[in-house]
Amino acid sequence: MTAAREETTPSALAEPVRRVGGGWIALFGAAWLGIWMAQLTPVQLLLPLQVEQQLDAASWTDNVVAFGVISAIAGVFALIAFPVTGALSDRTTSRFGRRRPWIAGGTVLFAVALFALGFQSGMVGIGVWWTLAIIGFCVLSAALTAAISDQVPVGQRGFVSSWISAPQAIGLILGVLLATTLFTGQFLGYTAIAVLLVVLVAPFCLWMPDARLRREERPPFTMRALIEGMWVSPTAHPDFGWTLLSRILVNIGNALGTTLLLYFLMFGLNDPNAEDDLLVLIVIYTIFVVIASIVAGALSDKLARRRVFVLVASVLQALAALLLAFVPELTVTMVAAALLGLGYGCFLSVDQALATQVLPDPASRGKDLGIMNIATAVPQAMAPLLGAAIVSWLGGFPGLFLLSALFGFAGAFAVSRVRSVR
Repeated sequence: MTAAREETTPSALAEPVRRVGGGWIALFGAAWLGIWMAQLTPVQLLLPLQVEQQLDAASWTDNVVAFGVISAIAGVFALIAFPVTGALSDRTTSRFGRRRPWIAGGTVLFAVALFALGFQSGMVGIGVWWTLAIIGFCVLSAALTAAISDQVPVGQRGFVSSWISAPQAIGLILGVLLATTLFTGQFLGYTAIAVLLVVLVAPFCLWMPDARLRREERPPFTMRALIEGMWVSPTAHPDFGWTLLSRILVNIGNALGTTLLLYFLMFGLNDPNAEDDLLVLIVIYTIFVVIASIVAGALSDKLARRRVFVLVASVLQALAALLLAFVPELTVTMVAAALLGLGYGCFLSVDQALATQVLPDPASRGKDLGIMNIATAVPQAMAPLLGAAIVSWLGGFPGLFLLSALFGFAGAFAVSRVRSVR
């Protein structure tokens, strides 16, 4: 009976054909809301304030550089954690499934590290625990994005992927509001988002179906196989290479255009209400990200087209950066925030769907999507340090935004080279 049942059980490597329901999507979106809240609230608010309190530096650039060094160190570990843990989840034959153990483990590590950050009063401790938090984030998000390729049919991936991007914008605002109103202070801020992370991810982790990988289907499980698998030849798989390059370029451009926005308001525009106006910009950005991600994701499914959406999204972000470079005024900055939200919302949802369609091998979905995720996380980690250096070297913010635009246009060119997906 057991052998007969295993023969009729769908392979974990099979291409999904059954559409996922509203319950699956709702819990998936809630999980990502918790993830983005836990990752972006420290980046945008808690960590900079924590670093500033420890340094007590006279110049804003000193604070940004210190924060940038911590982010860059965490980014190096993310560079390793994303593909390695993705590859390990591809090989997991647990009775709980391939992805569930890694989603659970990543959530626990992420939450514990955030909680510990609330107690840190030294730069070394901040750096160590933030690096562990980012590793937890990588483990969790690598397994969770692989669930799209595992369980969502191609014709639904644009809409489902939008429930990664829409919660990103909402999570940022919600996390910042909670940390500045209900849970003020370093300890309460970190503790609140750690608890919310577990509460929001746990239902999807427990409820989602997760096919068990048969041992005969498992890719080679040796150190050499893992290391060799980290390389995906752009010659043998050009569309994977172009999609990865496009994602790297666009995310670098986006990170350069957004990471130092508060300092741009304060020192580029001499805005006396910089913090309040930053919140207005975030709200504008969020509204357009949510609208663009859901509408573009669903429309790309209906039209069965991905590439043109990603190309337009890249150009919109580049245009937003050009506005910031050449017309440095608050009103224009608000228009740029709307354009950036439109572009990035569309990019996040449709590019994720595009990425799932250019993967070289169904047996290595987790690893390959982990490599793709590097292109999202690492530019964000490196942007504070890189942005501060560019502003200092080029004598102001216009050069920073011009580079941001250049990366956006380059990303549009790269995605135009993809051939296997319309």
